[in-house]
Amino acid sequence: MLSEVYYLVRAKADGRYLTARPNSEESGYVLLFRENFDALSYLNTHAAEVANRFAVESLPGSQLSSLLKRWGFMGVAIVTDPLLPKVEFLGTSRE
Repeated sequence: MLSEVYYLVRAKADGRYLTARPNSEESGYVLLFRENFDALSYLNTHAAEVANRFAVESLPGSQLSSLLKRWGFMGVAIVTDPLLPKVEFLGTSRE
C-alpha cells in the first residue's frame, strides 16, 4: 500500500474528505480510489448535482498514515467499483 498512489475526494468549500460511515461513527473511513477516473465516476454517478463542489486529489501511500492520524479517521474505505459502489473497509489499530 505504501508504494501506491491513491485518489481522494475533497470538498472545495471546507476541505473535508469524503468519508464512509457504515455504523454512523463520528470519524468514519476516508474513501480511497485507485484511479483518478474512478473517483470522478463515483461523483458523477452518485452525486452528479453537486459533483462540481468536490475536487479529486492524489495522495502517495507513504502519506496515508499521517493523513489518518491528522484527521482522526478510523481507517480507509477502498472503492473497488465506483458504479455499484463496492467498498473494502480497512481499519487502523487504535492506541
